[in-house]
Amino acid sequence: MKLKEMLKDELTKREIRLLPSSFDVVGDILIFTDFPKELEKKEKIIGEKVIENRKNINVVLKKTEKYANEFRTPVLSHIAGEKRKETIHKENNVRLKLDVEKVYFSTRSSNERLRISKLVKEGESVLVMFSGCTPFVCVIAKNANPSKIVGVEINPVGHEYGLENVKLNKLENVKLINGDVREVVPSLNEKFDRILMPLPKSAENFLDTALSVAKKGTILHFYDFLQEKEFDLAKQKVLDACKRNNFECKILDVVKCGQYAPYTFRISVDFQIV
Repeated sequence: MKLKEMLKDELTKREIRLLPSSFDVVGDILIFTDFPKELEKKEKIIGEKVIENRKNINVVLKKTEKYANEFRTPVLSHIAGEKRKETIHKENNVRLKLDVEKVYFSTRSSNERLRISKLVKEGESVLVMFSGCTPFVCVIAKNANPSKIVGVEINPVGHEYGLENVKLNKLENVKLINGDVREVVPSLNEKFDRILMPLPKSAENFLDTALSVAKKGTILHFYDFLQEKEFDLAKQKVLDACKRNNFECKILDVVKCGQYAPYTFRISVDFQIV
């Protein structure tokens, strides 16, 4: 999208230089992630130009606060187009219905969701902690052949969208639970073949919980946000947690799953209980 070219007749040269370059597209909603205050008076013109030039966009929003509550959902302000924040996003052979302000969702993890689905072996039992509106659950269920998937999500709105998305994609062998993983997971009374921990931040606080339902051979995917020179810290978090829980583990891989900020990456530490 050549935003500067679109608006060259509408904005001054200084305003053109200030145009935001960072945005996400979720379904038919475009979200500016860093919209400058200096352009607030021109935001409607900018939004309308986006809709005029991108036929797949019907709503333009801007992020006004990064995270608003315990569920780490953004605060979004309407700029142009239809006045709604709900959409259906398509990725990796699935459709995901969500409200972009009420549910944490990152389009930037699309490739990671597909990567994990390709690792899941036929007949595996999979636990997805912090399952949200179920992007990982749906992509795995649609693109792999696990025996069952259990998703646990504390946000009641995310959970309800998850239930709707399971139906929307006609998925089977999926169980979704609304609750705190620290209470729900230990009460499941079963061990899993694969465990995902896609929490936006602070997943290390839940490694003990994840390990409580692990067994010999279980593969876990622990996510963290670190600079490249700090990747060993994530490995150490895993090793320390395994030691606390009397497990031995093998680090299988450390995978970059996207850039979170300049020089800071979202990574997955893939490790197996041995």
